[in-house]
Amino acid sequence: MTVIALGLVVLGGGLAVALGIGRDDPPSTDSVDAGFARDMSAHHLQGVEMANLAADRSQDPEVRQLAFDISSTQTNQVGRMQGWLTLWGLSVSGGQSMAWMNGASGHDMSSMGAGSGVADSLMPGMATEDEMAELRGLTGSAFDVQFLRLMIRHHQGAKDMAEYAAANAAQPALATLARTMAETQTAEVETMTDMLAARGGTPLPAP
Repeated sequence: MTVIALGLVVLGGGLAVALGIGRDDPPSTDSVDAGFARDMSAHHLQGVEMANLAADRSQDPEVRQLAFDISSTQTNQVGRMQGWLTLWGLSVSGGQSMAWMNGASGHDMSSMGAGSGVADSLMPGMATEDEMAELRGLTGSAFDVQFLRLMIRHHQGAKDMAEYAAANAAQPALATLARTMAETQTAEVETMTDMLAARGGTPLPAP
């Protein structure tokens, strides 16, 4: 995992340099840019973990392809976000989760289930340890249905985060990335909802 994480940072950092990010006036640790990069990285990494389970547990080509696409896309995005944080001289983890969505805008995260304490609170849409353990124990069609249910909710939980960062981030490249995430994951939720219905499943309550 350490080697993978380092590779992500190097990849993200190289891309960030190419885009001119981090050279002048880097964001502060409590900025929207830094908070989003940290929290969405953590959110994405759970999504990648769930998606990577499909290779061994699903026999459904459509589910396996979807999972591969999600894993590839979100791994790349984590690399970019953690690379930017490194260039800004900021930690890639820690802090109070979701605090960057409060403050001057008056955006209240309490209605989304964000914790009021430290960063160990689950962010909106994230699976619990029990849900992850259950998913790891499933195979075949049972895995496919539960994977889709958890991933739909996971994407839904990230939407408000991405839309807020797209509207409020100071770094144009990060705002663009956040906007792309919101658009892509909204489309994927529609696709996964159709896939879930075709497999006889029903969505979990939205976060």
